[in-house]
Amino acid sequence: MTDRKTLANAIRVLAMDAVQQANSGHPGAPMGMADIAEVLFNDFLTHNPKNPDWINRDRFVMSNGHGSMLPYAALHLSGYDLSIDDLKQFRQLHSKTPGHPEYGYTPGIETTTGPLGQGIANAVGMALAEKSLAAIYNKPGHDIVDHHSYVFLGDGCLMEGISHEVCSLAGTLKLGKLIAIYDDNNISIDGEVDGWFTDDTVKRFEAYNWQVLSVDGHDADALKAALEQAQQNAEQPTIICAKTVIGSGAPNKAGSHDCHGAPLGADEIQATREALGWTHGPFEIPAEIKNAWDATIQGEEAESNWNAQFAAYKKAYPELAAEFERRMSGDLPHNWNESADAFIAKVAADAPELASRQASKLALEGFGPHLPEFFGGSADLTPSNNTFWSGSKSINEAVVNDTPYDGNYLSYGVREFGMSAIMNGMALHGGFIPYGATFLMFSEYARNALRMAALMKIRSIFVYTHDSIGVGEDGPTHQPVEQTPTLRLIPNMHVWRPCDAVESAVSWRQAVEKIDGPSCLLFTRQGVKHQDRTEQQIADIAKGGYVLADCSGEPELIIIATGSEVGISMEATQALKAQGKKVRLVSMPSAERFEEQSAEYKASVLPAQCDKRIAVEAAQGDFWYKYVGLNGRVIAQNTFGESAPGNVLFKHFGFTVEHVIEQANELLA
Repeated sequence: MTDRKTLANAIRVLAMDAVQQANSGHPGAPMGMADIAEVLFNDFLTHNPKNPDWINRDRFVMSNGHGSMLPYAALHLSGYDLSIDDLKQFRQLHSKTPGHPEYGYTPGIETTTGPLGQGIANAVGMALAEKSLAAIYNKPGHDIVDHHSYVFLGDGCLMEGISHEVCSLAGTLKLGKLIAIYDDNNISIDGEVDGWFTDDTVKRFEAYNWQVLSVDGHDADALKAALEQAQQNAEQPTIICAKTVIGSGAPNKAGSHDCHGAPLGADEIQATREALGWTHGPFEIPAEIKNAWDATIQGEEAESNWNAQFAAYKKAYPELAAEFERRMSGDLPHNWNESADAFIAKVAADAPELASRQASKLALEGFGPHLPEFFGGSADLTPSNNTFWSGSKSINEAVVNDTPYDGNYLSYGVREFGMSAIMNGMALHGGFIPYGATFLMFSEYARNALRMAALMKIRSIFVYTHDSIGVGEDGPTHQPVEQTPTLRLIPNMHVWRPCDAVESAVSWRQAVEKIDGPSCLLFTRQGVKHQDRTEQQIADIAKGGYVLADCSGEPELIIIATGSEVGISMEATQALKAQGKKVRLVSMPSAERFEEQSAEYKASVLPAQCDKRIAVEAAQGDFWYKYVGLNGRVIAQNTFGESAPGNVLFKHFGFTVEHVIEQANELLA
């Protein structure tokens, strides 16, 4: 039988060989954590290399994602569809082994990591999803949801503020199946961390209500005992502080930042092989070592056993089983289209006039009963964001009262970044469509999690209220100006800024139906007017931009508006038409969605022959020149706001019917 140290050394040599061949990468963390990975993968991780998407697998996250060769090596050795040739293509174009682990590229990679701290946040979301689904679907004798979320993390993850946000919350939520292993090697890129990171990690996590265990990260027996103890604690997440030597095995560079983010070099690699007693060539893994690592037989047995369990569950609880399968597949309910159509038609008929943040709650009331997979929340702004609807059930109350954990709403506290990254983890786990809210201004705190959701093309729904200077008296610290256009710059992100309750409902529907990326829904604090529409216009809202008001014949002027500014633009359009002007009003709640339409449709809304155009939006305005041209006009908010009532500010900054008319007449003169 191959000894454990030799099995761990297989990771070390693959990591240093791949980084050397790429002439780029981070060999230190994989070499330092190799013993930890060997124990976790070979003794604890429940997974099936032949089916990386098996529902009840354990989740494994490499939060210190620069150490990507560790999961790549472990996945290859375990039997995943990741060949030696794939490892040789480390960090090369279109390879399965990009520089940082990327969701969707590599079988067995659960989330994209690299920006430090977000991996542990994603893992908190995965553990939250597991615990919530278990409370809903498990029945006596039928534990169909029963797995752990393991995460490796380093000093950098613990220094990033997001780790404080999410780890504090994880302890409060009693996520006992979350197990983190901290690579305590005292090294970051700048060198030994004693000059900038002297936190008492043990006391910190004890204060978070975590179980804290400390071990020698190179002692397999101690690691195994710690992981067993972690698994036995159902009430607390566990962090295992594993003292390691970065680059372990390299005789001259181990323990130094020199092996953190650069190849070891040919001489050091040869010296490392000799020090480890590794007599095999680059990328050469003997059959006996590969066989000892191979997890395909155990994995297939584990999934087969679970399939038998689920078959019994399905027989005993057919409706629950069907719903569980549907939710985990990401499919919407079979009657979704009918129910969504009916609700939107009802909103159009009722013609409510209210703030679009209230219209958002109306949409939740309409869609929520048909979507048990909805999991909502807010970063301490639930009453303002209007995200708690009549079907919401608080997870927080379950924690406080020690009642079943089968809720669908979480008050995240003041943790915008943590909330957003946790949502991403829930979306990646499956079984939920997470939505979370704060003020649009504070999307800034969460920005990198939004980018990661877009990079991974996952269905997270970010709800932002108080979307402009209409916030009013709170002043410029709370009044977003540049946020809306910069959100639009994120690839794969759809940004919706609806003008009334009908567009709000359609925006929610589009976000729910978008399975290849996240959405941002931007809602007003102040009331907005209802706009009458034909059935065709209602259908066209989903195209992102459409003609809301038209003229006879070809237009001589096109006004484009979003959100609350559609109301004043409609009044201006009507006044200009009364003057005999041929004016078309285009409502564009989502420019990204509009850009996905056919060239013919876009030309029908914005015909090229009409080059006199005005865009109206209470946000920084440069974005709109792509639609109005350099000779067009943009009525925008290009300065920070002021502290005053919202209606006063709209008048002060020129978001009035009179100003739109004035600009139109100047353009048409």
